[in-house]
Amino acid sequence: MCALYTRARKRRQQVIRNRTVITASSFLAMFFIGVGTAIIGAASRNIGISPYHIGLLIAMQNIGFVFSVVTFGTLADRSEKTRLMLLASLVMSFSFFFFYFKDIFALNLFIMLVIGIGIGGYEGVADAMLLQVQDKKQGLYITVNHFFVTFGELMITTYLIFLQMNWRRGMVQSAAAVLALAVVFALSKTGAQSSNEKHTFSSLLSFFTRRSVLVLFILTICAVGIELSIVGVLTTFLMELRGFTQVTSKLGLVVLLAGLGLGRLTLGFITKKQYITVLITCFFGSVTLFSSLLFFVVSGDFITYVFIFFTGVVVSVIFPFILTIAGLKYPRASGTVLGIVKLGVPGGGILIPLLISILSRYSSFEVSLAILPITGACGFFIILANRKELRLQ
Repeated sequence: MCALYTRARKRRQQVIRNRTVITASSFLAMFFIGVGTAIIGAASRNIGISPYHIGLLIAMQNIGFVFSVVTFGTLADRSEKTRLMLLASLVMSFSFFFFYFKDIFALNLFIMLVIGIGIGGYEGVADAMLLQVQDKKQGLYITVNHFFVTFGELMITTYLIFLQMNWRRGMVQSAAAVLALAVVFALSKTGAQSSNEKHTFSSLLSFFTRRSVLVLFILTICAVGIELSIVGVLTTFLMELRGFTQVTSKLGLVVLLAGLGLGRLTLGFITKKQYITVLITCFFGSVTLFSSLLFFVVSGDFITYVFIFFTGVVVSVIFPFILTIAGLKYPRASGTVLGIVKLGVPGGGILIPLLISILSRYSSFEVSLAILPITGACGFFIILANRKELRLQ
């Protein structure tokens, strides 16, 4: 009996260690997603890339992402997820190392495609892997997972500021770190049985046409579009319409990112899964309120910073909670469904900023900012109309 108890205890300890390693590795993978998505903006001036070429590079990255996220997500439902993360890590390490290794634009356009494939691989598998190894507080793990994307964006931007013209060193170091992460995934297993269901193209279409999946896809477009647009326009808004300086406007961006990070850590921790749908509804409504206050109520600098902070907090958990709902509603096909829902990431990152750009050109910048609270209101009414389909038990 004593020997059986000892073996059972060792097995439990091994399971706990394995879960801890896989969870920490997923967080690091998301950190490098942040590095991959921010690298163009962080290094473009050092490299000397023109705005025209920046647009092409980002577009190519999104093409790679769209192709990869559904492919990896579908494979995640019938393959060992750590092996897929190993493959994505090798792709990311290769692309980081060769990013602007030579100043040949066609070559670097291909490298950006590969970076997009690596990012899509991580995105398609990481959340599904966490849902598989963690049976409690899934909302917390998903929100913390996506906190590390923001953390990666901040760290690579700050690091490259200090490196200046030696920015290539940062990319080589990132490539080495991702390669080390690949070794960790090579030595790890989720320890749980993956679904053996095979998803053909027709079955993928059947998932996409399910009302709940389609609604989650549209909500992702709204959530991601709001988040990326606010990050993109905030400093310009503060300088042009509120009279902030270069320094104080950048401080506003730091306050926004702090709100995003704090919201993902705290709200994910305290939220129970049965309340996630209700909270997303409230947060979409709160986004409408706080973004309206921020962009259309003239106030002092301190109050503006308060509006910025709370806008970041309420935006922070909407996308991770959408992913949590998708994974928990379709546990046997979580990779496939998450991959489909995450197609809304490039959709939101393109559609909402494009609408702001068009309105600012043909009307005014201030009028164009109304797109953000309107998008929040659209998300609020969409989820309110479909709350029964999205409710978690």
